[in-house]
Amino acid sequence: MSDIGSKNGHVPNARLEETTLSTNNIFSGKIISLQVDTVRLPNGSTATREVVRHPGAVAVLALKDQKMLVVDQYRQPLGRCEVEIPAGKLEPGEDPLEAAKRELEEETGYTCGSIRKLHSFYTSPGFADEVIHLYLAEDLTRGDMNPDEDEFLEMAEITLEEAYQLIQEERISDAKTILAVYAWNMYSLTGKI
Repeated sequence: MSDIGSKNGHVPNARLEETTLSTNNIFSGKIISLQVDTVRLPNGSTATREVVRHPGAVAVLALKDQKMLVVDQYRQPLGRCEVEIPAGKLEPGEDPLEAAKRELEEETGYTCGSIRKLHSFYTSPGFADEVIHLYLAEDLTRGDMNPDEDEFLEMAEITLEEAYQLIQEERISDAKTILAVYAWNMYSLTGKI
């Protein structure tokens, strides 16, 4: 296991690498595309891999007066509403920091005096290349919400205890928001994330 981990985050391990032999583009939509790759496995045999391509996204842990800003929004794949932190996809060539500021203002009406990147993480590396850049926004100033024309949501401010209750109730069940709640808890206990 000595090949796991490095300063730059990526260590090649030739013993496990797969070689792409061909790619069949199946679907290209507004947000995602789907391809099926034929790959050569380390043992020489072949397999197929279904891959979802995504432009990436940003998410914002926005804190105001010991509360976190969240939005309640209907999620078609789940068939129900989900409470989440403000988030959205990156536009082509868009800087993630600027996207985070834009999404915060669009979905909550707030701007921030302080914002910093916490982490970037892949949502489902077994089949998708989507990466989410998570930011911490503080020193918030209220303004007007300006969601996308096909985006219907309600903004709320919740305490850490309420966030944990919403996780228990599975009203918060997405990875980015759960990660943000745990990061917020650490921040409230130690002053560091």
